[in-house]
Amino acid sequence: MSVWQLDNELWFPDPHSGEDDGLVAVGGDLSLSRLLLAYSNGFFPWYAFNEGYEPHWYCPLDRYVIFPNEIHISHSMRRLLRQQKYEVTINQDFEGVINGCSRAQGRDEQEGAWLGPDIITAYAKLHRHGYAASVEVWEKADTALGRRLVGGLYGVTLCQAFFGESMFSLVPNASKLALIHLAKAMETIGGRFIDCQFERPLFVSMGGRHISYEQYMELLK
Repeated sequence: MSVWQLDNELWFPDPHSGEDDGLVAVGGDLSLSRLLLAYSNGFFPWYAFNEGYEPHWYCPLDRYVIFPNEIHISHSMRRLLRQQKYEVTINQDFEGVINGCSRAQGRDEQEGAWLGPDIITAYAKLHRHGYAASVEVWEKADTALGRRLVGGLYGVTLCQAFFGESMFSLVPNASKLALIHLAKAMETIGGRFIDCQFERPLFVSMGGRHISYEQYMELLK
């Protein structure tokens, strides 16, 4: 197993040569062209910005995804949806969502924090060019102060897939509401899958499953 050093050229190595945790390469930049090349081949950047690290590029061979038509909605979430306590939107406040993901629960000050200024700038550019999207969860307001952003998620949109990057909740279940809304929207337009990157309890509870890198790439291409 080896980790490759990237240069100024736009390329990525064969992910089968990487580490067991999915780390394949380091270096390069977060340019629009490199990020699009990365995601179209199953790579994503993940590194500790506050420790001075250069970009680390991961491409796990064991992928964890949610297929939109397989999203699991629990009884409690169905009840919350019926209550219509929150409003859920798409692409109404990408900046608010990515900054919420960065700062919620003091994440940006924790050891190993990865969602820093460089990542925020790069993904905001992806969003401006139509390659990144956000889902917002709003608490409906009873006053003239207006609604309040209480959760959401963002990710990259490419090849009829959504590559989830981060989510946050300031109230219980806001992340789940955002994920359900995303899955339903993707099912409507024929989206193929939501890339969760790694298995986590939330994704397991909502119907995620493992697929191989080969199957993953077949769906992408």
